[in-house]
Amino acid sequence: MLYTFAMMNTHDLQALKISYSLLKVVYKFFEIDQKTRYYGTDVPLYPSEMHMINKIKQNEGIHVTGLANILKVTKGAVSQIIIKLEKKGLISKEKDINNQSKLVLKLTPKGETAYNSHIKFHKQIDDMVNEIIRNDSEENIKYLKGVLATLETKLERFKQEADK
Repeated sequence: MLYTFAMMNTHDLQALKISYSLLKVVYKFFEIDQKTRYYGTDVPLYPSEMHMINKIKQNEGIHVTGLANILKVTKGAVSQIIIKLEKKGLISKEKDINNQSKLVLKLTPKGETAYNSHIKFHKQIDDMVNEIIRNDSEENIKYLKGVLATLETKLERFKQEADK
């Protein structure tokens, strides 16, 4: 027998509507986050490149191997993106003063501009959330945080099961 909306109780129907609303928000965020942007520079930056710039900034002077370990990808994958970022003038490679056989990665001024613009972009999203919950009670905020934390935990378990 086919299960239809008409057969659902009010609570289940509300839960389904919330689930679909959440999915729409997630898809919209993903669509925004995955877009190629210039981030205040004269070159387009793909999400993977911007992610790499962020990690280099957060770990100034890191080597390719260290970056690969942090990102949990191969050194080859890191090297490919590093080459693109270097060609775009966003990063530089310099000899490690402690180990002349290794190169350390640093942001150029143009890379710093991209990083700062990306931080500003995320702050705009944070500000949207703050604006929405600004006048909510602590109880409502605590409840929402709990729902999101529980959902994150359940999704992680679901992902682990699906990956088996």
